[in-house]
Amino acid sequence: MSFGFETTAAEVIDGVDLTGKRAIVTGGASGIGVETARALAGAGAEVTIAVRDAAAGETTAADLIERTGNKQIRVGRLDLADQASVRAFAEAWEGPLHILVNNAGVMASPLWRTAEGWEMQFATNHLGHFTLATGLLPALRAAGGARVVAVSSAAHLRSPVVFDDVHFERREYDPWLAYGQSKTANVLFAVEADRRWSGDGIRVNALHPGGIHTNLQRHVDVEELRRTAAAAGAQARWKSVEQGAATSVLLAASPLTEGVGGRYYEDCNEAGPNQPGTRTGVAAYALDPESAARLWDVTLASVQSTL
Repeated sequence: MSFGFETTAAEVIDGVDLTGKRAIVTGGASGIGVETARALAGAGAEVTIAVRDAAAGETTAADLIERTGNKQIRVGRLDLADQASVRAFAEAWEGPLHILVNNAGVMASPLWRTAEGWEMQFATNHLGHFTLATGLLPALRAAGGARVVAVSSAAHLRSPVVFDDVHFERREYDPWLAYGQSKTANVLFAVEADRRWSGDGIRVNALHPGGIHTNLQRHVDVEELRRTAAAAGAQARWKSVEQGAATSVLLAASPLTEGVGGRYYEDCNEAGPNQPGTRTGVAAYALDPESAARLWDVTLASVQSTL
């Protein structure tokens, strides 16, 4: 069966047995995070939903247990914008970890800053997930073959990482440029993490899930998005949540992506280079190994400054 735009998470994971595997899905109580967790749990994995709102997480976990029959669904409190919260979550984890899906995110929000003064989208979407993944590295190594999935976006085409002013301290804040920068950072993280960790059997990839109507768009005028797409001559195609989670699940659990790392996927296939005037494919700057290494160093210095 060939996978594509309309493929669902259930179709991707059909026939896959994850019994004995352990997974974490950040933002697993809403949007495609719920469906990603459901697909992994349905295949037999022990799934931990890592969320800010523990009560919402417990409600989701109860629903997933009922829907999948898998009682190994847990909830952990995690605030990605709070480095202390991220470190506490990672330090509390015990045993191996086979699958980490960095799914949670903030999209096109107003200018908010963390206690450190970091721009909120970059802090949440990239810095928080970086600290989480590096903090869980011993558990990933202990799995004897693990996968890390970074949920990026086609919005990465809006901006590279602007190293001279990552946190919009000198340039005018633009919510979409900030979001795009953070999504480029997700891809660059996958490139460098895979380079560093593949020797330990840990493979890391990034993806664009597609356009899905979820709570992620709470700061976004969806009709404005449609008008922007129409003005560019593009037809906005929306996915269901089940379709939106498919590429995450493909990279997290499918035998089709076994041994694959440092790549960017969309519509359940590896993306080609972005062509000028289009909103598909991957930007060259997002896969640039020098930028990936530089971002790693900059990020490490930032998160270590909070210790």
